[in-house]
Amino acid sequence: MSRVVGLIFSALVIVLLLVDASVNLFAPTLLKTEMAAVGFSAELSTGIGLIVVTCAVLYALPRTAYLGAILLTGFLGGAICAHYRVGEVFSSPQITSLVLGAATWLGLYLRDPRVRALLAGGLR
Repeated sequence: MSRVVGLIFSALVIVLLLVDASVNLFAPTLLKTEMAAVGFSAELSTGIGLIVVTCAVLYALPRTAYLGAILLTGFLGGAICAHYRVGEVFSSPQITSLVLGAATWLGLYLRDPRVRALLAGGLR
């Protein structure tokens, strides 16, 4: 049962990431104002979109799910930091990034018994 819930969490994370990546790749003008607010040029949208797609694919594949989760954590942490840098403390993008990062690891934890065993062994 926990595996199914983990797959649902993981699928939700992947879908949300792919939606975000598609906006970055195919409609970067929609993000121009938001990106400028945190000090990024709209021309960086394509690169950011490719990074998000890569992370989502790595996370979706069982063999590379750990690497995907680690890279997603770093990417989302960077997003949190970028908003913090411009004074947006507890902003919607920060909270979204935090929740998405937690859901990434919760999904992996629930779908992969190796992660549960690793954490159980480390908590003793």
